[in-house]
Amino acid sequence: MELLMHFCQCKLRTVLPRTLSRVGRRNHHCTPQSFHSVHASSKPVAPTPLVSRLFQPSNLREGQEVGDMTCRSQRLMLQAGLIHLSNPGCFYYLPAALRSMEKLVRLIDEEMQAIGGQKVDMPALCAAELWKRSGRWELMGKEMFRLQDRHNIDYCLGPTHEEAVTELLASQSTLSYKQLPLLLYQVTRKFRDEQKPKFGLLRGREFYMKDMYSFDYSEEAALHTYQSVCHAYGRLLDRLGLRWVQVQADTGNIGGTLSHEFHLPAEVGEDRLLMCENCGFSANVETLEAGQTDCPQCHTAPFTESKGIEVGHTFYLGTKYSQVFNATFTNAQNKLAMSVMGCFGLGVTRILAASLEVLSSEDSIRWPGLLAPYQVCILPPKKGSKASEAVHLAEDLVQNIGNILPNLKGEVVMDDRTQLTIGKRMKDANRLGYPYVVVVGQKAMEENPVFEVVCQQSGETVFLSRDALLDLLSNVETV
Repeated sequence: MELLMHFCQCKLRTVLPRTLSRVGRRNHHCTPQSFHSVHASSKPVAPTPLVSRLFQPSNLREGQEVGDMTCRSQRLMLQAGLIHLSNPGCFYYLPAALRSMEKLVRLIDEEMQAIGGQKVDMPALCAAELWKRSGRWELMGKEMFRLQDRHNIDYCLGPTHEEAVTELLASQSTLSYKQLPLLLYQVTRKFRDEQKPKFGLLRGREFYMKDMYSFDYSEEAALHTYQSVCHAYGRLLDRLGLRWVQVQADTGNIGGTLSHEFHLPAEVGEDRLLMCENCGFSANVETLEAGQTDCPQCHTAPFTESKGIEVGHTFYLGTKYSQVFNATFTNAQNKLAMSVMGCFGLGVTRILAASLEVLSSEDSIRWPGLLAPYQVCILPPKKGSKASEAVHLAEDLVQNIGNILPNLKGEVVMDDRTQLTIGKRMKDANRLGYPYVVVVGQKAMEENPVFEVVCQQSGETVFLSRDALLDLLSNVETV
């Protein structure tokens, strides 16, 4: 053993200096310490995504129908490998869908923080005691998932968080009017025991939602906050390029005295919307008297009816919850006063699916431009074709786009399945809805090379030089 230890020490004394000497020559003046720091601080460079390596397992054969799946977005998302059914109303969100959802969340963060929102994360497991104090433990009925822990204490999986956030504010005894309005929001999973989940992500039992809760010092201030959030919702939907309508709505089991829903008009929608073409008044039919045909606001014009997919809901709550939990603040007279509240929901996964529902064709996905999982797909030539030598041009183009255009860093994918024809890969790219598909073919090998560019949103096909292509892509807006 002693001889072995002596041998190892001798080897280390002779090998280590030579090794460090070679490292030093490669890294100029790196000492062992600086060598360590250089490698510890370097950031890994993500490789270009290749279609052959992406996990996008199609769950349906082309033209296949499953059960009562009558919703376009559900079928397209399953075919494209965006989602995978786990159990009724619950889905796996696969990599491409998750990329899109993360982009949507970043957009939501921008809009909510622009109006003063602060992001929090509240427990999904909520104590029944809070819900019993508000009176909603029984009111929620069978839609609420209820469970007991090992101590026989009741809990629920939070379908919404009015009780939890108000209890949080009530625990802060030093809250001042100078800190108001306070807008707290989260993006998290919600749970509702739907009797019949359907339409994929449009009506599920487990889904992502953005819920915001506002606390103000007066009714006037709370109504101002209410309008501010409504305007932010409109801006968000405008940025996504979606046609939407804001309608008068029922307050339901959340309560309050004022409520509006945000809908995307669509035939698959489960809500009936009535809109006045004369004054612009809009309402969910459930808020009007049965058989009412005239606008309650202008009393002249007949309603236009359509169906809608609800993607957002806002409520003016007043002191409904703050009184129950004693959520107070110190006013300008140094006296305790009751917070005036609002709550505001956005269906994150529902917006994702609803946007595909209204924008896509029967066989091809069309994303809101900002939400596409990848903005650009590069198609190199088929292996063995006359243009097969242009593969390196496709690889160079991918690198150039990533290096020259910061807006598209990480937004380019290459379909490296060169055993397939350009036509087959073009069909797949069209089905997945990449906004820009660039074909590197025979024309890319000419003296003045040009690339075939398919703009999916407009349906245009153009032939561009490298510089013209880069100029076009430099204007692509990303999140």
